[in-house]
Amino acid sequence: MIAPVFVFSVITFVFGAVVGSFLNVCIYRLPKGESVVFPPSHCQNCDYKIRWYDNIPILSYLLLRGKCRQCGDPISLQYPLVELLNGALTLALFLKFGLSIGFLVLFLLCSALVVITFIDLEHQIIPDVISLPGIVVGFACSFITGFGWLNSLIGILVGGGSLLLVAYGYQAIAKKDGMGGGDIKLLAMLGAFLGWKGVLFIVFAGSLLGSVIGLSLMLVKKKDSTLAIPFGPFLASGALLFIFFGSEIVNWYLRIN
Repeated sequence: MIAPVFVFSVITFVFGAVVGSFLNVCIYRLPKGESVVFPPSHCQNCDYKIRWYDNIPILSYLLLRGKCRQCGDPISLQYPLVELLNGALTLALFLKFGLSIGFLVLFLLCSALVVITFIDLEHQIIPDVISLPGIVVGFACSFITGFGWLNSLIGILVGGGSLLLVAYGYQAIAKKDGMGGGDIKLLAMLGAFLGWKGVLFIVFAGSLLGSVIGLSLMLVKKKDSTLAIPFGPFLASGALLFIFFGSEIVNWYLRIN
């Protein structure tokens, strides 16, 4: 007899991957200001309307060998990667939180972070259409998860306010913009979902990751400090670390100090 946890694990992974297929549409269309509903998925080269059997997450990409069935134009590897990533995150959330309200809320957050990360990496923007409604949704969810509306509200204020102060400070010292408004709204959204303690952790972890990777890229590309590196993916990475390992990391830190 197959264990129920295995069955639910498979279901949650497949569900996450299917949602990941929709996230790919969002990643491609939102920066262009296009509808994520109409027209239906189609090849960007020959306009071939993608059939359901060519739109099965991960599997269709492998069966088609990464090419359009109609014209043979290459399909970006990003599509199966996003589906695999969102499926894996959904499975990880299920294994950690079970089928609960918390699972559903964090599933929404993680899916939004996947979209934000890939858009910011390619276009260096964080769409307001995700972050601003995300602040409202995160705050509303605090009433049904037992997380606490005050914790969420303080998280919004600390999240948005802390990066806003950093942005103003950098602008005053360097006489130029160093942080986009999208990062500020993103951290406010993360504060709404994860509270003020989450914000503090995310800022520290995101800054640490950003510094290490940023310095490495500057050394490899032989660029100076003017090299533009989007901060959104590092904030998203810090949020995922907090969701899955926050308590363990904080307890480990307290033990060694």
